Amino acid sequence: MAPSSQETIYFGYGSNLWQHQMQLRCPTSTYLGVARLNGYRWIINERGYANVVEGGGDADADADDEKDDDGDADSGIDNKYASVVFGLVYALQPSDEHALDKNEGVPVAYTKESLPCDFWTGVADASTAIPSTTDEQKWIKVDTTRPPTKTARTMLVYIDRKRTALGRPREEYVVRMNQGVRDALARGVPRGYVEGVVRRFVKGGGGEGVEDLALRQAGRFEDESGVV
Repeated sequence: MAPSSQETIYFGYGSNLWQHQMQLRCPTSTYLGVARLNGYRWIINERGYANVVEGGGDADADADDEKDDDGDADSGIDNKYASVVFGLVYALQPSDEHALDKNEGVPVAYTKESLPCDFWTGVADASTAIPSTTDEQKWIKVDTTRPPTKTARTMLVYIDRKRTALGRPREEYVVRMNQGVRDALARGVPRGYVEGVVRRFVKGGGGEGVEDLALRQAGRFEDESGVV
């Protein structure tokens, strides 16, 4: 479906991979497909939430900084994923964008930028795809090994340029990210990217008793970091 002139094309790379959360926050948004942001890397920053940092960086050095629960360093990122970020793409109505700005803490926690992304169009097919929890439409899994539908398509990306140090995710955020990872894999985000990049930070189930908080945060986010 082609976006109208009133819509904003949005690249979601963190907990907004969870399509149930997007439906709660942006009820008139529409899923469009999968995209790749080149020249950036995915991290959890010191606030405890996802961020993208410009430049690929040194994957091995990052691995030395990011320790697992036993104090052992994680393995480095596969080179082909060291300086790319995958995400899901949505068309936002003006009311959706306004609501998302509030949830993202614009302009304090994140700022809004328009960045070029490679885009693979999602194709609906009720017989072959896995539906998300709330999205009744089924989709064919995008094949990102094939050339993108369009290169350098401009998309809205929320970025925190100030807080770029590595951190650990908040427990409720792990719950939401796990849901987002499930939806992202079903839509065609590469498993190698998820396992080699996202899972370096987002591990386990998010702690006991945080599911209710995660659901509340999905619907109406309240910052726990003290930044907003």
